[in-house]
Amino acid sequence: MTATRKRTLRTAVIGTGKISDEHLSFVASAPDVELAGVCDLSACSAQFAAARFGAAAYFTSHAAMLEDCEPDVVHVLTPPATHDRLTRDCLAAGANVIVEKPIALSGAAFESLWAEAEGRGLSIVENHNYRFNGPIQTVHDLLTRGELGDVTDVEVRLSLPIRNEGGRYADENLPAGSHQLPAGVIHEFVTHLSYLTLLFTGGFDSTRATWSNHGGGDLFKFDDLDALVLNGSTHARIRFTCQTFPDAFTVTVRGTEGMAVADLFLPHVYLEKPRAGGDKLSPMVNRFVNGKSLMKTAWTGLQDKIMQRTAYEGLTRFLEGTYEAFRTGGTPPVTHDDMLMTVRLVDALLADAGQREAHLGMAGHGRAAQ
Repeated sequence: MTATRKRTLRTAVIGTGKISDEHLSFVASAPDVELAGVCDLSACSAQFAAARFGAAAYFTSHAAMLEDCEPDVVHVLTPPATHDRLTRDCLAAGANVIVEKPIALSGAAFESLWAEAEGRGLSIVENHNYRFNGPIQTVHDLLTRGELGDVTDVEVRLSLPIRNEGGRYADENLPAGSHQLPAGVIHEFVTHLSYLTLLFTGGFDSTRATWSNHGGGDLFKFDDLDALVLNGSTHARIRFTCQTFPDAFTVTVRGTEGMAVADLFLPHVYLEKPRAGGDKLSPMVNRFVNGKSLMKTAWTGLQDKIMQRTAYEGLTRFLEGTYEAFRTGGTPPVTHDDMLMTVRLVDALLADAGQREAHLGMAGHGRAAQ
């Protein structure tokens, strides 16, 4: 990547949906960053975002914004199917691009985008924000220090009530754009689940994924994912469900010397490892230490709810590192290899989804013939 060699970076944002609040809050408060423009197809949304976050101008045409603002950095925060075209337009305008997940809908599409960015001396970076959340970084540090030993087992679990009446995914009359993705709504989350898995497995050799639609109906392609990911002797499980309570987002890492559970919705780390006193006292000490941590977390969680803090706390760290790389010409915190390995794992999981749909289609055809 070529550095912009500017102290102050001109930034533009395309898309003013829910996630844009997090990006715009960072840009509006970051030193040496100027919010030059905000764009959305809705003039009302664009104007409101520009006024709220202090943008110099608002637009309903991204092409007009790129021409008028000449940004150094563009955040592409639109539905996934639009990422490829918008990213290419931003690169053609000479801007580095931060793209919401998924950056591309296939590994081949990502490599094509990457080649175009490299050819222009620019960078594209996919948002892997949960990698930078405090609990995830704590578990990663434990592994780096050898406190958990060698990783043997990983589980990434996300429980969200996507079918709940009144939710943004369950409206039959105004379906969310993610329903059109190859795996439907779950596709919107599978990038997060994949890069968190790979952070602790280091790669993958094979996958076996079961995609299900337990709730039935035509609106949701799938509402459940249960996948096994193997990398050498390391086993990983990716789990998405909308049928359990409470909402949860956890990453469990088991090693030869201990176990850690990172909770991203109620931020804390539960840790089991050998303690002073040996095998007989370690279980009691672990429970005492974790009990104190949970009590503290419960109070902090209440404060977070009152102050309306969200699970996006890692986004600030991700953006800080990315902007520093843009400014200096360094390597962004999410690298080419990180993105490529993630999109390849998603490809592998989606291949199983395609087989599942084909099987259901053949089964339905068989029943119709009977």
